[in-house]
Amino acid sequence: MPINNDVQLGKNVKIFHPDLVNLYGCIIGDDTKVGTFVEIQKDVTIGSRCKISSHSFLCEGVVLEDEVFIGHGVMFTNDLYPRATNEDGSLKTDDDWYTIKTLVKRCASIGSNATILPGVTIGEKAIVGSGATVTHNVPDYAIVVGVPARVIGDVRDRQNLQISASSL
Repeated sequence: MPINNDVQLGKNVKIFHPDLVNLYGCIIGDDTKVGTFVEIQKDVTIGSRCKISSHSFLCEGVVLEDEVFIGHGVMFTNDLYPRATNEDGSLKTDDDWYTIKTLVKRCASIGSNATILPGVTIGEKAIVGSGATVTHNVPDYAIVVGVPARVIGDVRDRQNLQISASSL
């Protein structure tokens, strides 16, 4: 798996195992860390001081602002109705795809194994719990969990927040 020559790497980007990632056509900001077995596709922009944990997939159209944390195995999607072929049975090409953009705002954190559907915005400093499926926008500072993800708290109150199995 390569790091293609069309990848724009900022200063001090750390890619822990460059031979075990697949990066092409993307922009990665200064001081960002990229784990093993990560794929970052074309038209993805990652800000500065982000952390992308192993086994995560950032597909075309994803934008991460600065200081975003992506846990292990996080999956982004960019098509609400994916198909391999067109109506006439012909195999789809790049010209047949319509990419839906996704935005993750500054300092947000996405827990391991979360799935992010296309077209959503995850707000500034929001936290997406592990295993959540995000189907709608997440407000700034919100804590969301579950399938589909729903708000259970506010990070500004987290010292008083007790997350239990019953809230999931």
